[in-house]
Parts: sequence; C-alpha cells; structure tokens
Amino acid sequence: MTEILTTHAGSLPRSEELIAANAARPVGADGLTPAPTDEFREVLRQAVTDVVARQREIGIAIPNDGEYGHLMGSAVNYGSWWSYIFDRVSGLELTGSDHFSSEPVRSGPGDVRLTTFPDRRDWTIFADAYQDPTSGITVGGQATFPAATGEISYSDTGRELGAQDVANVRAALEAAGYDRGFLNALSPGSGSRIVDDHYGDEDAFLDAWVEVMRPEYEAIAAAGLTVQIDDPSIAENWDQINPEPSVEDYLAFTRKRVEAVNRALVNVPTEQTRFHLCWGSWHGPHTTDIEFRHIAPLLLEIDARYYSFEAANVRHEHEWTVWEDLELPQDKVLVPGIVSHATNVVEHPELVAQRLERFARLVGPERVIGSTDCGLGGRIHPQIAWAKLDSLVRGAEIASGRV
Repeated sequence: MTEILTTHAGSLPRSEELIAANAARPVGADGLTPAPTDEFREVLRQAVTDVVARQREIGIAIPNDGEYGHLMGSAVNYGSWWSYIFDRVSGLELTGSDHFSSEPVRSGPGDVRLTTFPDRRDWTIFADAYQDPTSGITVGGQATFPAATGEISYSDTGRELGAQDVANVRAALEAAGYDRGFLNALSPGSGSRIVDDHYGDEDAFLDAWVEVMRPEYEAIAAAGLTVQIDDPSIAENWDQINPEPSVEDYLAFTRKRVEAVNRALVNVPTEQTRFHLCWGSWHGPHTTDIEFRHIAPLLLEIDARYYSFEAANVRHEHEWTVWEDLELPQDKVLVPGIVSHATNVVEHPELVAQRLERFARLVGPERVIGSTDCGLGGRIHPQIAWAKLDSLVRGAEIASGRV
C-alpha cells in the first residue's frame, strides 16, 4: 500500500490571543510596519508551536506555521498571504492610491493591463449580489495597499521577520516530531500588482520584485524547509482584465510572471519548492475564471517539484480531467485541493477518498498529496476549518487502501 500524504495550502485559523496581540501592536511612523515587542514575539512563538502540534494530532503529514508569521489583526482576512510582505519591503508608502480606489483601466489586443478590484468582471456581472450583504458573498473586506514611491528592496526588518518565521517553525517541527515542513512566500508577480509610482515600467517593476523576494526564498530553503510560492495572480489576473483578453494575450502576459518566479528561485533546489495557484479565495460566483486547461501547461514551466491548485470547489472540480491529456513529468508531484475553503460543508471522508483516487489513478499515488483549495485561516470558522483537515486525513487513509 502506498500512503497518500496530506498537507494544506498554508493559512490556518489564528488563535484569539494571536489576533488580539497583533491588533494591539503599535504601528511605526510609516503607517505600515508595526513595531515588534518581546511580548508579541513570545505570543507568536507559542502560537506556532501550538498550531504545528495540532497538525500532528490530526495527522497532517506536511505541516507549516499556519502562516502565523503573516500577521492579521482580525478573524476574517483574505489577504494576509499578500499584505504580510509590506512589513518587509522598503520603498513603499501609503498614498491612498491602490487597486480599490484607482480609476478602472481598459485593456486592448496586445495591451493587457490590470484594472481595479471593483472593476473585476465577476464583481461587475454580479454587482447586485456583491453589494447585497444578505447574499452570502464575502471578499474579506477592503485592504489598504501601499504604493512603491521609491526603489524597493527586502529590508533589514524583512530579514529579521523572515528569520523569526524560520526559527519558530523549525522549533515547532522538532517539538512535534516532524522531519519536514514548509513556509509560504509571496510571488514576484503578485507583489508587483500594487501601484508603481517610481519605476514607470511594468517589466522593470516586476524585475524589482524578483530581487525583493529572492532573499526570502533562499532563507527558507537554507533552513531545510520547502518554499511554497503563493501566486493566485497566475489564474486570478484573468478576471482583473477588462474587457476579457484573448487567451494568447493572457498567456504572454502571464509567462513573464512565471519567468519571474523562476528567476527568483534560481538558488533554491527544485525539490524544496512548491507552487500554489488558485483563482482567488473570495466567496463569489467565479463565473469569469479562466479554464485550467489554458494555464496548466504554464504551471509546469515553473521550477517546482510540487504543484498546488484548486480541485475541490464547484467551479473547478471537474478540471481534474486536464491531467488525462497533460503529461506530468516523472519528477513532479500534484498537490490538488481536496477540501475547499469556499463552503462551510465539511467534505465526507469518502468524497475525499474518491477525489484523491481520481488523481492517483492518473499519475500514481506516490505523486499525489491531498491538500486544501486555498488557505483556511480567515475564510471559514476555525471549528469548521479543523474539521475539514480531519476529514482530509481520514479520506486519504481510505484512498491509500484502495489505490
């Protein structure tokens, strides 16, 4: 019997104590970087120890720190996977101009540009539903994004915070008896989606983000951990282009962002890299998501061993069939989402097993790791999130006995 392993996309529910401690931190003069305190560091360290221990208790095979180092000061937060980096990068400033407040942007053939978040095609098609507080649609609230007003770089504060993440999770892994784990980090392409008031050139700004993120990736890998590159933008950008572009134009636009990831990973061993793709974690219709078949070949161009992607939510579950036609290289591993952040219904272990078996029969059980569609922290109630992970582990046990 080949055991099908389990993991998750990264974010896990924060404890009430950690959320309160983060919200209480004083913010520095720049309005972005909260001042660290010894008291907060201890709360964070203990919270990481506890969340790794809970993953061990449930039976998750490949854990992380729950993204606890990617801080959030409220129980509902869809954006900490991105906003955490603003504490770690110099050259950023709050100007009041971001992808929520700016004027919409129009693209044309051969000229693909991102528009504002409120101008997303899914958000405009279903405007009545998105604006109705009783609809059940949630987008996680409006975040405050800085703009680049000078040359950007990975700051000394960034190195300190990154080292803190590494130290916390390494200690927690050892205490829980794990021999491996991962840490999440932002992609250059996702970083470059903020407003650029300095470089004046899209490619130059993307290049700058490559240099920003490279030290974080290398520090995680040097500690013997796997680096997970979080890059929803590879798929999600499609919906943020108005009007809808041709697939060819979009792939050309996206390939630059794939190449940026590879350049940032140049000194990180492929076997220590996994890449996470999703269509955005907000709870909405998602009718304007790009089809997976169009971007899956690009996914395989990323220098990673492990590929994480949504495969459980009802807009994309059917796309497991992509792997019937697209050959997975022998040294690569699929990490499909088997339980979803997009529903409060806890998936039955038998359904989990069936979903895992689909992939295992296509590429072999040794090349499948069951995961979540996206992060569970800040998106669904903690009690439900942990129940989903428990069901994931139990379903993987069933599937392992059948493939």
